[in-house]
Amino acid sequence: MRDSSLPTPRRRTVLAGAAVAAAAATLPVAAPAGAASRRGRATTQAYRWRTAAIGGTGFVTGVLFHPAVAGLAYARTDIGGAYRWDSAQARWTALTDHLGWDDWNLLGVEALAVDPAFPDRLYLALGTYSQSWASPGAVLRSNDRGVTWARADLTVRLGANEDGRGAGERLLVDPRDSETLWLGTRHDGLLRSTDRGATWSPAAFPATPSANGQGVTLLVAAGRTVYAGWGDGGTALYRTDGSGGWQAVPGQPSAGAAATKVPIRAAYDAGTRALYVTYADGPGPNNQSNGSVHRLDTVTGVWSDVSPVAPSGGDAFGYGGVTVDARRPGTVVVSTNNRWGPVDTLFRSTDGGASWTSLKDSAVLDVSETPYLRWGATQAKFGWWIQALAVDPFDSQHIVYGTGATIFGTRDLVHWAPEIRGLEESAVRQLIAPPSGGAQLLSGLGDIGVMYHESLTASPSRGMASNPVFGSATGLALATLKPSYVVRAGWPSGGAAGAYSNDGGASWRPFASQPSIAASAPGPIAVSADGRTLLWSFIHWDGTKYAAQRSTDGGATWAEVPTFPKGGTPVADPLDPSRFYVYDTDTGAVFVSRDAGARFTRGAAQLPAGDVQFRIAAAPGRSGDLWLSAKDNGLLRSTDGGLRFTAVAGCQASHALGFGKAATRWGRASYPAIYQTGRVSATYDGVAVLRSDDAGATWTRINDQAHQWGWTGEVITGDPRVYGRVYLGTNGRGIQYADPQ
Repeated sequence: MRDSSLPTPRRRTVLAGAAVAAAAATLPVAAPAGAASRRGRATTQAYRWRTAAIGGTGFVTGVLFHPAVAGLAYARTDIGGAYRWDSAQARWTALTDHLGWDDWNLLGVEALAVDPAFPDRLYLALGTYSQSWASPGAVLRSNDRGVTWARADLTVRLGANEDGRGAGERLLVDPRDSETLWLGTRHDGLLRSTDRGATWSPAAFPATPSANGQGVTLLVAAGRTVYAGWGDGGTALYRTDGSGGWQAVPGQPSAGAAATKVPIRAAYDAGTRALYVTYADGPGPNNQSNGSVHRLDTVTGVWSDVSPVAPSGGDAFGYGGVTVDARRPGTVVVSTNNRWGPVDTLFRSTDGGASWTSLKDSAVLDVSETPYLRWGATQAKFGWWIQALAVDPFDSQHIVYGTGATIFGTRDLVHWAPEIRGLEESAVRQLIAPPSGGAQLLSGLGDIGVMYHESLTASPSRGMASNPVFGSATGLALATLKPSYVVRAGWPSGGAAGAYSNDGGASWRPFASQPSIAASAPGPIAVSADGRTLLWSFIHWDGTKYAAQRSTDGGATWAEVPTFPKGGTPVADPLDPSRFYVYDTDTGAVFVSRDAGARFTRGAAQLPAGDVQFRIAAAPGRSGDLWLSAKDNGLLRSTDGGLRFTAVAGCQASHALGFGKAATRWGRASYPAIYQTGRVSATYDGVAVLRSDDAGATWTRINDQAHQWGWTGEVITGDPRVYGRVYLGTNGRGIQYADPQ
């Protein structure tokens, strides 16, 4: 599967920093959404924000139980923040939704750490990308299990959504001193803090990082000794006992699968004083074909190869997760990773790795709570990308593991089900709130195609839209005068790249034919107001653009539209079936069709250009009423079908825009409610979620400091049936929706 944890990188201005050591800033997470006023007009309104239920949908890269508190656990994701497990409610609570637009790069969690001696302490190392265009990482620390945070900014970059993101925890509280923390980085060696993460400085480490390598892949405590994995070749495992720096671990594996020297994860069995290390020939989660599991007797220094199965040419894979049972010495569980033949599994041993049992072979999976895990009509899989793995230290029968889409758990080693409530990591691309019918919402997502949401509080019962099944959705459109007709496009899973529905998205059929380019470069799709004309744009993931195609027979035949700007996003007029619009981001011009998409002519020109995320939205129930979100160039409007645009006064930035049911004033409906993620100085200095009930004359901020979710510039829409309700797509925190309080 293509993973929602691999979105197109959101390039933002890199934050400057002068030194690794940085002063911490206290962050009040639960800031109230109080009312403020400007010239007598309210500019904020309290909303109740919730997350639409799907169930995971992204790569869970780490799960960590607290060793001293029953029922307390944490999870990290590659682009969707961190979570705390609430055992009483049997659900996860998001801990990093307060991170705002400028901190979008901090939604990826590189590592997390707890303090065994102080159960309320929690630490997060944040940073999604380590490239020069990304902002540096940060360390958050909490004294109340993630309710509130203090922050220390770093000058080094972390890579929670890069290769190696499923490796071990790179952050560790020193077992000899709770004031000391270690942080392993990918390109800047080892950092150390002696003031509980408030400031950081480089620590002496014997290995030299590579510009394109993995650096420190894991940190684990074994009694009072700290072990560090190294992923840049040469010596793979180091240790320190605090008496004289770091040294290579004697006798470590240097032949066979371990010769690749990429230690993935490690776990220490205090009962037998054994350290278990998993190895692979690459950092993963992709592109692993060989691996092994080794045990170190930390008393005698003797190493043993205890691999359950040796990978072979017909069964190539690496080893990923490893965990021990704190209640039963000698019991260890490991996971395979990137095993696409027999499918990944967990191996469990009760004799220190002398013999193993595959837990997959006896597993009974129940995915009824999250039906999409059946991947269309197929049977649910045990999982893939299994690198996060943990045994509950208070319950030997409770094992959990993360996959590329969910967290599975068992309470009896046989029956497995998702333990994912509250954890949502979708990268949301399209949202449609239908004006009628059985669906409350239709969503187009990264990795898992299109969903039909009958309810917002339960995972869609139909699962992923099938016939065909897509990976990432690239287009979703509804015929506004015939809302039962819906079309979608996306990366095909071995079949068609486009489909249509005559029942509002409840069921689907592939187009009878498709352009040859569709399978390799599916792009956005539009349908005319009456459902008779389809316009399909094509753009490859590498940015190559192709000519759009048009169909007037429901997808039976297609013809190229030479006058359509290549790679543009077509928009249908809500009332006039003969009109389509497209914004050419290369030239900064709007092109208009008045013959149902057969030909396009230039309309307004000399508009902002150069960013593919500039986009047009058409106001519902009106013809030719267009709004252009031009990011930091603000918001523009046309009331003549795209011939002229005028800047909307007071709006400094607009990133995503949509419409909902109009407010009722004096018994009459006003202009449709407008929702956007943007910046209006009268409400807030940063990017916020905004609503206007008067065609953009004034704006009300409807989110608060506790609800920001990093980057939210892809899609937003209101509900045509419920005034005030808004649906917001995030890049890693799923679908957020809210109603006024």
